[in-house]
Amino acid sequence: MIYKDQLHRELHLKSTPRRIVSLVPSQTELLVDLGLEAYIVGVTKFCVHPKHLRMSKAVVGGTKQINIDKIKALRPEIIFCNKEENTKEMIEQLESIAPTHISDIYNLKDCYDLINRYGELFNIETKASALIADIELGRETFKIQHTSNLKVAYFIWKKPWMVAASDNFIDVMIEEAGFQNVFKAEKRYPEIELDHPKLKEADCIFLSSEPFPFKEEHISELKEQFPDKIFRIVDGEMFSWYGSRLLKSYRYFETLHN
Repeated sequence: MIYKDQLHRELHLKSTPRRIVSLVPSQTELLVDLGLEAYIVGVTKFCVHPKHLRMSKAVVGGTKQINIDKIKALRPEIIFCNKEENTKEMIEQLESIAPTHISDIYNLKDCYDLINRYGELFNIETKASALIADIELGRETFKIQHTSNLKVAYFIWKKPWMVAASDNFIDVMIEEAGFQNVFKAEKRYPEIELDHPKLKEADCIFLSSEPFPFKEEHISELKEQFPDKIFRIVDGEMFSWYGSRLLKSYRYFETLHN
């Protein structure tokens, strides 16, 4: 059987995979929600959803550094990676062990495409379609009830200060949440200084819980410089995790507006 990943690379499989190593937390959660938990044999230390998974599966490292011998010993039949979260060097090593499926996510269309690819790969197309329908229902319900002209700056890192700009999934989800990204004109995740003129345009400053774990103390620090802004520590998973996490994202966005 020949399947293609989201980079259009061909994967040659003898049969439906039954031993999975997942090196992307959001994709691990998606696999579980598609009913494939029993087939997962290896995960990363960042695969925190569902919480029990790291106690029942082998932890093979992180998203950037892995124990290649441990993965080899698990005898995976497929390995799931992501173009942005995993390194090219890692993937080259993994391909010598098992077919390696790489996702490439920039928007909701890509998310739905990945879910459908998993559905085809594991012969669970009906489950995959139902999951997408549930996500779309939650999305449409939220969109009907909420519109906003509030402009936000979304910080992802400190030392150096970094924000989410365009050409990434966080930017898409900022708009999905009903806000406008003041750094829309820039690309990816630029480093900025706190005197950047775009910060003056923001109504709200969002400090993400990941990858940098912003806390209330950081709000206090920034409020001295921006006393007129609305500050929120936001759940980074709701803005950056794709897949089945989208089932919860729109309910979370509701609480932000409330």
